[in-house]
Amino acid sequence: MARGHRSQIKRERNEVRDTRPSAKVSYARIPVQKACYVLDAIRGKDVNTAIAILEYNPRYASTVIEKLLKSAIANAENNNGMSADNLYIEECYAGQAPTMKRIKPRAQGRAYRILKRTSHITVVLNER
Repeated sequence: MARGHRSQIKRERNEVRDTRPSAKVSYARIPVQKACYVLDAIRGKDVNTAIAILEYNPRYASTVIEKLLKSAIANAENNNGMSADNLYIEECYAGQAPTMKRIKPRAQGRAYRILKRTSHITVVLNER
């Protein structure tokens, strides 16, 4: 029934942990669909090209993702000892976060619901 001591189970679980450098922003005030437009543009590119794309992209999500990408690059350099010149974006995705529900008053005492969607955005890098 028991699989071992709690510390042993944690040790086994941590052995298979992903060591690729990554960064994540939680509860970003961007709908997932709008974030994915920007993420699709940089997926698979090297980091210098991706930063250039994000810098000149007019969408609001690009500023948040650019900051996130720079954080992932810093994580790769400081924690993993990787060179920024050899890095590329291996994975980048956005998942749905909790939705804030707001009410907009309308005519004749009615109320319309406004859904302010949020997302969790993750960027994973790797070396070529």
